[in-house]
Amino acid sequence: MLEHLTGNFIRSDKEWIQIRDKKISVAECFYKYILTLAAIPAISAFIGAAVIGWDIGDRSFKFTIESTIPLVIGFYLACIIGVAIIGKAIHWMAATYGTNKDLSTCMLLAITTLSPLFISGIFASTPIPWVIFLTGLIALAYGVYLLYTGLPIVMGINQEKGFLFASAVLTIGLVTIVGVLVSTVIFWAMGLAPIHA
Repeated sequence: MLEHLTGNFIRSDKEWIQIRDKKISVAECFYKYILTLAAIPAISAFIGAAVIGWDIGDRSFKFTIESTIPLVIGFYLACIIGVAIIGKAIHWMAATYGTNKDLSTCMLLAITTLSPLFISGIFASTPIPWVIFLTGLIALAYGVYLLYTGLPIVMGINQEKGFLFASAVLTIGLVTIVGVLVSTVIFWAMGLAPIHA
């Protein structure tokens, strides 16, 4: 997947065609790509929250390992489920935009567009929140760029339909993020909030 991310900067159309033509099952999408990529921000967040800590102003925040582990596992599962929801949504909406790609192609599209966010998650291990925010913002911008440039090519539709389709996918991504945030608040209210070390 990393070769496709760098290739999308250099020769975008050719990379998207390779992704479109890749023959892979949905199960392979999960165990080759999603499970590994989702682990990057989860492990980094664990290191940042429980091992290194985060500096906010003149204070340093560090959580106990015991209270951080359930949060990290939940975050890891939320990342996996989020990719699955977005991939399934792309597959479900494809007919509306005049295309019919298999679920594995739609999952690969979702994985490719979300990969910059997963990879930037490595910065969650740094103790500086503004660095985490800035790298996340840059990764988000690159992911949106990948979505809008790649979706028409992978799905085999024109640019106008591709723009509308990508906008719908982006909306689903935002709704998924809000769902994860609401779930986080519910779990914290149930007693799974992190405990300061």
